[in-house]
Amino acid sequence: MGLSLTEKRRQIFAIAERVASGHGVEVFDVQLRRESIGWVLRVVLDRQDSGVDDDSISVGDCQKVSQDLNAVLDVEDALDHAYTLEVSSPGLDRPLRTPGEYQRFVGRLAQIVVSEAINGQTFLKGRIQEVTDGTVLLESNSRLHRVPFEIISRAKLEVEF
Repeated sequence: MGLSLTEKRRQIFAIAERVASGHGVEVFDVQLRRESIGWVLRVVLDRQDSGVDDDSISVGDCQKVSQDLNAVLDVEDALDHAYTLEVSSPGLDRPLRTPGEYQRFVGRLAQIVVSEAINGQTFLKGRIQEVTDGTVLLESNSRLHRVPFEIISRAKLEVEF
């Protein structure tokens, strides 16, 4: 019996992590789904937290990881059907998922949706001021909101120009 989609995704994530780390980047997400064009494997890369000012993923990074990952997936026979491989970065409006990601983007504008209202609001938009154990401090219109991580439903960076 074959692997479930979740097990296959975990296996591919591990392979992608090995390949990405060889290029100084890490895997942010892996998605494997059937779409109108057939099976699509999306691998989203992120810069390892190195303290480097330029934390963006380049097209070159994506190309190198894509080539190597394609070769390793073929050798390890990880997928038993044809697929399209897409390798990209999380984008300017990237999701925020972990306290470390909030910490990395202190000073940036973010949108946060919460499951319990804070000051009567379930949608907050503001600048990340500080990250402490269990909370993120968000400044919105000169007001500070202390948002506990456990009530954050989803969050993402806001694109700023």
